[in-house]
Order: sequence, then structure tokens, then C-alpha cells
Amino acid sequence: MHYTVCDFLLDLVQNSIEAAANRIQLSIIEEDGQLRLTIEDNGKGMDETTLQRVQDPFFTDGIKHRRRKVGLGIPFVVQAVEQTGGDFTLSSQTGKGTILSFTFPAGHLDTPPLGDLPGLFLSAFCFDGDYELIIRRRNQERELDYSLSRSELHAVLGDFTDAGALVLARQYLESQEA
Repeated sequence: MHYTVCDFLLDLVQNSIEAAANRIQLSIIEEDGQLRLTIEDNGKGMDETTLQRVQDPFFTDGIKHRRRKVGLGIPFVVQAVEQTGGDFTLSSQTGKGTILSFTFPAGHLDTPPLGDLPGLFLSAFCFDGDYELIIRRRNQERELDYSLSRSELHAVLGDFTDAGALVLARQYLESQEA
């Protein structure tokens, strides 16, 4: 099972990329005692039958990962959210994309730790593919409020396969959380 919320989010961003999304929006909002997370993409979306089945850990479309017999990403999110009394919503339209939102009560004993946000952002920016990832981050208590985009970092730093660019990107992402 995933250990941090960042683990869930990285898996879900990868799902969006694998669903041929070229625009992904990730929101991480901490306010009013809640941790609200949303991933919205313009990928291939899901039909009603698939949408109902993706919460079943024994379902996989057999296309994305041909040798895998289970699909655990979304079921793990649902399980973690249910353990805390949080909320989970998933909507999708074939050819239009998917919106997945979930909320954890910040103070609940079973709410997973948030994890390494700069590491999450950097990893998500480094997936192969031609996609825009826009991150919206807000933390009411710490008075954080910023947005990041993959294309802007790429324009400034260059290719995400360059070690020097990765070091600078990591430093910048860490500074946003400071």
C-alpha cells in the first residue's frame, strides 16, 4: 500500500499521462482542517462501465499493463479515504477526460502523511511524454499559495534529463514549500 499522499498522487498523474492527456491539473489544498486533492486531465476518459469498475482492485483494462491482473491505484485511494471518513469523487467522459477528487480530514489518525511534495512535483515533471502539468498548491496555515507548470520550468531549466537542471529544479521546488 502507498505510504504517503504523494505516492497516491504520483500514481494518478502517471495514469493521466498513460491515458494520453496532454493537459493535467493537480491541486493540493490544505485549509479548514481538510487536505483536498484533485487531478483533472483531458485524456481519453472512461465510459460508464469502466468508470464503475476502476474502484475494483481486481479490474484492469489489460491494455496499459498487459501482464498485470489487478489495478490497485484508485482502490488504494478509496480505501485510505474511507478509513478516515474523507470524500472521494470520480467523473469521466470518453474522449474528454477525467476528474478525480479526494479529501482527507487533516487531523485524522489514519490520514496518510503528505510526503515529499518537491519530490512528487519533480518526478511528475520527469515522466516521458508531451504533456503540460499545472500544479496548484495552497496551505492556509503556512500562508503558501503558488502555481507551477511543467512548461515554464522546462523553458527556464531545459531538458529534465540533465542532472544540473534536475538539481536546480529540486532547489526551486523546495523553495516554494519553505
